[in-house]
Amino acid sequence: MLKMVFALMFLMKMNKEWELVQAGLMFLSFMFSVICYHNFYLYQLGFNLGLDYIGYILVLLSCWIMSLVILGSQKIKNLNNFCPSFIKVNLILLLCLVFTFSSLDYFLFYISFESSLIPTLILILGWGYQPERIQAGVYMLFYTLTFSLPLFGSLLACFYFQGSLVINLSSPVECGEFLKGLWYFSTILAFLVKLPMYMFHLWLPKAHVEAPVAGSMILAGVLLKLGGYGLVRVLILFQSVSQDYSWLWVSLGLIGGAYISLVCLRQVDMKSLIAYSSVAHMSLVLCGLMVFSWWGLSGAVIVMVGHGLCSSGLFCLANIVYERTGSRSLLISKGLLSFMPSMGLWWFLLSISNMASPPTLNLLGEISLIVSVVSWSKMSMLGIALLSFFSAAYSLYMYSLSQHGVFFNSLYACCSGKVQEYLVLFLHWFPLNIIILNTKLVMI
Repeated sequence: MLKMVFALMFLMKMNKEWELVQAGLMFLSFMFSVICYHNFYLYQLGFNLGLDYIGYILVLLSCWIMSLVILGSQKIKNLNNFCPSFIKVNLILLLCLVFTFSSLDYFLFYISFESSLIPTLILILGWGYQPERIQAGVYMLFYTLTFSLPLFGSLLACFYFQGSLVINLSSPVECGEFLKGLWYFSTILAFLVKLPMYMFHLWLPKAHVEAPVAGSMILAGVLLKLGGYGLVRVLILFQSVSQDYSWLWVSLGLIGGAYISLVCLRQVDMKSLIAYSSVAHMSLVLCGLMVFSWWGLSGAVIVMVGHGLCSSGLFCLANIVYERTGSRSLLISKGLLSFMPSMGLWWFLLSISNMASPPTLNLLGEISLIVSVVSWSKMSMLGIALLSFFSAAYSLYMYSLSQHGVFFNSLYACCSGKVQEYLVLFLHWFPLNIIILNTKLVMI
């Protein structure tokens, strides 16, 4: 882990060399996947840093998505829009994510978890498009900080009662029923906001719509996974009380996910539609984590990885269309199959991946999650059926409305796509569909 930290610090010093940083991140993610192959329980312990299965997968995902972020943000380099600062902010964000996913101490985890908010805010405010990015940044900041203060208090209480905040040494808390319930809610709400759960999701579409392509890709690819990872780490402290309240979270996840899927069907902004679809996918992840089963945990991790790759690729596609047409509206940017014929294949591949078609990771993860939730309660089949049906509906809606129809006549002919853009999209799609050949990489 320290080698990776030093490598990232070295890349920060080379922030004026765009190609070198890009190649360095690709090489770093490749070497990390080779050296740290996860046939271990805990690996590289030291300085309160170490990796287990879930941490390894998410650190690798972070490095991979960040390398694709640099590759997909060529317009910032071409316009010379504060390139060194842009690279430095992205690498600091990656450093925060590496510390978060590899920390063995709850307090270090909390500091890294919250510090990742600052580079994301700088990305939205500094390289966003519209003036509304200030409002989006304030929404994200206050939603996250409002619920993170109770988490800080609960960690201090945990240290007071147990004398340690080391993750592996912490045990389920023992106290009165009312205090235990209060402690439980104050701990997990910060992660539910980050996930984000239905009712706490309003910051996400605003942040996505106003963020640059780098902000959207890293937000969808990795930052939403912080909520799921945090729940995996803290729910072990509240096993009994979490089982008492699991009905609440599963109900909110299924009903909220179905409702958000309906909201997706009335969106006309590409980025907004993809952002709302992220909320629907993460609601199923919440259900899997809260039922406390092996199938649920494995399915949640697989869907987090699959959604990170798929959603990041869709945001990259939406940005490619925005650079060509100057609009993200599906009412203006339609008929793209005639306007950009070569991109039609990538729209199709990533849209069907978004609806969990074979052989994507999303299919494997959703099967595991459905098994876990249905085995918990047969009544959940209705909510899962609605969620799966509408997931296919809004993915087809996005594909058909964007690709078919008569394109806007005032648009001039332009390049259908560049090799660099095809490479970014391929590097999103390839691992999403090839990892299913060796599922022990992602199964817990």
